[in-house]
Amino acid sequence: MDRHEFGRRLAEAARGMSEARHPADTLQRIATMAVELIDACDVAGVCVLRSGRNDTCAHTHASLQVMDDLQHDLAEGPAMGGPPIADVVSVGDLSTDAPWPRWGSEVVDRTGVRAYLGFRLFVEGDSIGMLNLYAYEPDAFDHEDKLDGLVAAAHASVALSATVRHDQMHTALTSRQLIGEATGILRERFALTSDQAFAVLKRLSSEQNIKLFAVAQQVVETGTLPGSAS
Repeated sequence: MDRHEFGRRLAEAARGMSEARHPADTLQRIATMAVELIDACDVAGVCVLRSGRNDTCAHTHASLQVMDDLQHDLAEGPAMGGPPIADVVSVGDLSTDAPWPRWGSEVVDRTGVRAYLGFRLFVEGDSIGMLNLYAYEPDAFDHEDKLDGLVAAAHASVALSATVRHDQMHTALTSRQLIGEATGILRERFALTSDQAFAVLKRLSSEQNIKLFAVAQQVVETGTLPGSAS
């Protein structure tokens, strides 16, 4: 792909990602963009880094979920702990060159992919995910693919970070509204003050080890308190 066409497609993909309003939509657009922009890439996926697990949240082929599950089954792979993730991780042949030998061998056997190119998605140094590119031919990715991937990953990082922040703000607003509604229900039903009603919700959340939002949701949707008989 010539530079003009690459730039045009990247700009188009960036606009599409900026229009997404949910992280899942952004992730799918990132995975699709990678296959469209990087000629050597056959399949791609995006995993979001979370405490305790790194989930493949979007992919262009079902084999990506197989690869992700193998990482957790074998406790090794590009997103499984160890030293800090490099900005770019390149493996010419997963069957022989992978720093995760068991994972690499299983991936080749089960999916047929051979080459891997991974990019850390980050904003201001904080990792938020990984963009994983795969090819069925060994040594498929060249230096230009790595440079193009870095540019694409930078755009993806900004778009994903913005979408996640937007989603978090929306969730927080919805949670506050629901808790306020539940507090009002308890205040009216049991003749409590607002502080007393909120304290009831907090106590139930702590005693039953469920989120305050979930306690409030049950009160609003069913009119009952968690653990109550009616």
